[in-house]
Amino acid sequence: MRLIIAVVQDKDSIKLSDRLVKEGIRATKLASTGGFLRSGNSTFLIGVEDEKVEEVLDLIRQSCRAREQLVNPMSPMSNQIESYVPYPVSVQVGGATVFVLDVEQYKHF
Repeated sequence: MRLIIAVVQDKDSIKLSDRLVKEGIRATKLASTGGFLRSGNSTFLIGVEDEKVEEVLDLIRQSCRAREQLVNPMSPMSNQIESYVPYPVSVQVGGATVFVLDVEQYKHF
């Protein structure tokens, strides 16, 4: 058995959730916040048998896409003014960060 932890942007979470339900794959969805942009994410915890891992990874690939977003950088925290960029910059957001872990034991009560 494997535990798939998928961190996805909120914009993609509904599509992923719908696809998982349609395929009969149970998941727990947690609200989370990204550290870099401090924007909303959803973290999915998905427990599946080894042979279903690729199927779930394909659903994640189909549901989550990367996109460009303009962000305003934070003001400098110290006296290093030269490192501060005073105008919005384009960064890549979205997609999915996925971890696949071995599960030693699983119980359902």
